[in-house]
Amino acid sequence: MAYTTIDNTADYFNTITYVANETDDRAVTVGFQPDFVWLKDTDQAVNHDLYDSVRGATKYISSNNNNAEATQSDGLKSFTSTGFTLGTGWGNQSTNDVYGAWNWKAGTTGSGTTTGSGTGKAYSYSVSTDAGFSIVEYLGNGSAGHTIPHHLSDTPDLVFCKKTSDTGTWWVWGNPLGSDQIMELNSTSAKYNPNGNYHNDTMPSSSVVTLGSDSEANGNDATYILYCFASKKGYSKVGGSYTGNGNADGPFVWTGFRPAFVLQKNAGATQGWQLQDNKRDGYNGDNDLLQPHENATESGVNRIDILSNGFKVITTDAGQNSSGVAYIYMAFAEAPFVNSNGVPGNAR
Repeated sequence: MAYTTIDNTADYFNTITYVANETDDRAVTVGFQPDFVWLKDTDQAVNHDLYDSVRGATKYISSNNNNAEATQSDGLKSFTSTGFTLGTGWGNQSTNDVYGAWNWKAGTTGSGTTTGSGTGKAYSYSVSTDAGFSIVEYLGNGSAGHTIPHHLSDTPDLVFCKKTSDTGTWWVWGNPLGSDQIMELNSTSAKYNPNGNYHNDTMPSSSVVTLGSDSEANGNDATYILYCFASKKGYSKVGGSYTGNGNADGPFVWTGFRPAFVLQKNAGATQGWQLQDNKRDGYNGDNDLLQPHENATESGVNRIDILSNGFKVITTDAGQNSSGVAYIYMAFAEAPFVNSNGVPGNAR
């Protein structure tokens, strides 16, 4: 039974969908003030664009490419107390197109000077220790052993890093991969050993993320963003893993909650990332698929069933269920299976 301190998971994470109407200053309701918003037009082959409150509204990076940060003044224009505001540009373009938006709350802000080897550099952050999520923007210093405080007061299970001042690969590392392995969010690559160049062959600690000297993660005076996630019982399962069986009656993956969002990756082979949620269309038999490493439209392929206490894989596709292969995932809750009072949550 997954007891939790977060009974109302929608206070920290929420998936929404909306239909574009090209109206300026359009208010989109999330249910809280988001600090990280991931947007995708599901009807067109266009980028996944990611915004956060630390870098500031109007500035986006895309999960499916290695481009530097760009600014669009008529895209996501502001974060509000209940959601975000859109202009007439991307995010609200192509009238009648359906968009997906995945939203996370952090909220406690601050700044400081980085630690570890080399010259200390400026960083700023937004964090929720309750939800196990922080956003950190930092300047690199080019020295292996440079450490970046993440302010989670817990060890992150997965860290996503992107160079924003120039082109640079999205790299992902943490608990399920081991100290000498990484993956790439913007590619289908299997996990591999970067020889310490990105993260110094060092696992994240309860206080810092450690970097190597490669310019992809730590170029002197280059700017980077970190998204750090730690699992919280009943709310999130980050860096979980399961082994595929190659059968359409695939493995059941226990999370302790009804998932609202599931992101998966075949860790050992060249396969894409898989994103499914509870809103597009949000019922078993039609949990539509998106792939964050590419700009493709939404697929009607259903590869998982979402259950009250986890998800079940129902495909033989190698992206999610090759026999004997290890898969990693991160999932966020619609509702805990059992709430903090020890009674069933409101999962349907």
